[in-house]
Amino acid sequence: MNRSNAISPEEITALLSSYGILIVKDFRLLSGGSENTNYLVTTDRARYVLTICEQKSFEEAENLAHLLEHLQKVGFKTSVVIKSLQNESITSHKKRPVMLKEFLEGEILEDLSPRLLEFVGGELARLHQITPPDYLPVQLGYGIETFQEVKLYAAETPFAEWLEAIENLIKPILHNNLPKSLIHSDLFNSNLIINPDKYSACIMDFEEAAYYYRIFDIGMTIVGLCSQGKSIDRSKMKWLLEGYQKELPLLVSEKKALKMMTVYAASAMCFWRHRNFNFSIPTPEMKDHYQELQAIAEDIKQIPKRYFL
Repeated sequence: MNRSNAISPEEITALLSSYGILIVKDFRLLSGGSENTNYLVTTDRARYVLTICEQKSFEEAENLAHLLEHLQKVGFKTSVVIKSLQNESITSHKKRPVMLKEFLEGEILEDLSPRLLEFVGGELARLHQITPPDYLPVQLGYGIETFQEVKLYAAETPFAEWLEAIENLIKPILHNNLPKSLIHSDLFNSNLIINPDKYSACIMDFEEAAYYYRIFDIGMTIVGLCSQGKSIDRSKMKWLLEGYQKELPLLVSEKKALKMMTVYAASAMCFWRHRNFNFSIPTPEMKDHYQELQAIAEDIKQIPKRYFL
């Protein structure tokens, strides 16, 4: 976190007073991405997560809060937004949007059991059946629609050539026969809270949610939860897909597209890392962070199609 983004105890107290919370026992910075600054706040009532949106507009933050409220209304368990005394989902701090959410009890695990993978597959299928609100973006901020941006900062480099080859592979499978839905699009272990019973989990952090190909979301979840180093664990993928199809059987067109959509998902996230750490927010120690996902994308190409059916 940038030192200029640090928040004082007095500022935390002032922010929470707008929610009717007057006693703050403790607060600490949580690890997270560059898009948000998150604090775990312990009060006399409960524990909360206070999120300061570093890159979102107030409209984008409002839409995220509305989406979480929409999910809550239909019974999909995820983060619960706390409203202010003025019935606002979003407040502000130094002209940046602020959101307060209930703290989700549980832990983050890097290695999920078959039972948990099956459960998450089912949760993803349930998410894809929820009516998507009309304010969702209809393309991804790091999807194929944005791949051309690499030419602005890394033209004629090996990475730009690799990304162009990926784009040429992906374009033929993007067609109207692939259904779209509300998708999470960023389901990695860090966005999954394992409940204390170790048999169920809660999907959180819908920052990248969109109305997009649901088979892309499955591919991204395979990348996020079934990766083992620089390759995909095929047995983990099997459990995830079985859990999904118990709730929502894949169409024939989706089964045919799944392998390349998984390549697409790994490549899209690879592009995000390359762009973010080499251009948007240059971070020398992270500049090669994209290479792991590049290797995963290449590994997926080599997996026989039968493993994706």
